Amino acid sequence: MFDTPDFDLAPYADLDTGGLVRRTHCSWHAAGWQSLLVQCFTHAREVESFALPGVADLHLVLAVGGEAVMRVRDGAGTGAATSTGAGAGRAVRRRWAPGRLELMVPGHPTTRSYRAASASAMRSIQVHVPRATVERIAAELGGPAPDFAAIGAELAAGDEVVEQVVRALPAAGHAGDLYAESAAAFLVTHLLSRGRAGREQRLPGPEHRAVRAGLAIMRERLADPLTLADIAGEVHLSVYHFVRVFRDATGQTPHRYLTGLRIERARRLLSGTGLTVAQIAERCGFSGPGSLSSAFLAHVGVRPSAYRAYSGTDRNQDSGSSELRTKRAPGS
Repeated sequence: MFDTPDFDLAPYADLDTGGLVRRTHCSWHAAGWQSLLVQCFTHAREVESFALPGVADLHLVLAVGGEAVMRVRDGAGTGAATSTGAGAGRAVRRRWAPGRLELMVPGHPTTRSYRAASASAMRSIQVHVPRATVERIAAELGGPAPDFAAIGAELAAGDEVVEQVVRALPAAGHAGDLYAESAAAFLVTHLLSRGRAGREQRLPGPEHRAVRAGLAIMRERLADPLTLADIAGEVHLSVYHFVRVFRDATGQTPHRYLTGLRIERARRLLSGTGLTVAQIAERCGFSGPGSLSSAFLAHVGVRPSAYRAYSGTDRNQDSGSSELRTKRAPGS
């Protein structure tokens, strides 16, 4: 393990990976960076129980290869990777797929299990920013302490800026520590500013705590086959009560709001990736391309194929077109 006072890496010292994780890049060794730690990993295809300690650093994980459904429990048990045992708390399903971002909540240990769902190797880029950097930037921004759990829930829905920055870091080994320091400051400023904006839009009052939790579940698990009963159960309300308070708070039913979030993700994937419509449907929680096409037509006004074709043209040539205007965005 690396010997530095700037990063909270001591909890990893006794972590027995049991050959489940192989590091393929380390910015300290490759570039000599001290302000930012960037590592690339290849992961085992199946893990029954892998306990991750909760560290004080800001820890970002970007999946760049493989697909899996991961089950995450609060609590890290003994801190070892084992074939038996589980962490405390209820398991939450999270989808692992290229482009998926996760913010590890500082000081919050978890236990994970998964099985690969594709032949591609499971790979990730992981970034650690020292706690001191986070605290300094938070103080400069002012306001209340960052809500990392809320920031993480919003980040799970996608952030192209963070994704592109993280993807670029392993290839920046030619740059010095000033580059690493600047990248760390930018990432933290971006995430905390995003968190503050989200906090300003959050709903007040104790009754709406369940609504906020429901929104976080939706954003976190867009690719999962979520049901209304699943969401209501996780926020400890009856289905009827949850629908009522959700509609009062957002002006929409949970189903319509969730569909809107999925359509927004589908739009980003259609315009920014070469994934097929069937692959996009799976990653956005639709049962198949036909289901996505019908929902997309209802919300956007055109089929996914037409939207993709339009996204590849010069929009300035057709700036007056209203054909692709969203009929109703989430939260509107």
